Amino acid sequence: MATPAGAERYLPEDRSLDSLAAAASGCHGCALYKNASQTVFGHGHPDAPIMLVGEQPGDREDVEGLPFVGPAGRLLARALDDAGIDPDLTYQTNAVKHFKFTRKNGKRRIHQKPSRTEVVACRPWLIAEMETLQPQVVVLLGATAAQALLGTSFRLTAHRGEPVHLPDGDGLRLDPEPLLTATVHPSAVLRDRTDREKAYQLFVEDLRTARSGLTTV
Repeated sequence: MATPAGAERYLPEDRSLDSLAAAASGCHGCALYKNASQTVFGHGHPDAPIMLVGEQPGDREDVEGLPFVGPAGRLLARALDDAGIDPDLTYQTNAVKHFKFTRKNGKRRIHQKPSRTEVVACRPWLIAEMETLQPQVVVLLGATAAQALLGTSFRLTAHRGEPVHLPDGDGLRLDPEPLLTATVHPSAVLRDRTDREKAYQLFVEDLRTARSGLTTV
């Protein structure tokens, strides 16, 4: 029998979030673990109705071991508050669980976009999180997160803020299927040099739209 590719072979039989996090800490499903400080798994209440999915950990996340604790995370926290979303209602994670970076001047670690191979290798963790959580709403933050679930043909610029559906035959065991929507990653708002305030307000509006998909809280 062929050895499963990527993270699949590291998935535990017990699919609780705690068990998944513990198993992911030893994942060598792609080469990113070699340089990252640690696996950064998802964080939040196991009954959280809203799942927020980013791209990958950043420098601070890699150090602290939690998603969304760096500058983008602080902006996300402010945007959630402005959108009327209690952070306790969210489970926050990333499509890729290890920090990919290059070094500038041999010291500063600069974020690098994960490859499609790395995203696919890590996808079993994201799928397991979704199946365990069974969220009402999934917000995909950025193109990498969106394409991790929706495929490489998905274009964020064309479908931002719209309700979208999982591809047929994806095998995800979700009942009922959550409302899925995609918006920019909060780091994109931070990078906006044209009109950051407008970019921020559009981001908040997308979060408000996602919140409207909650059936029960």
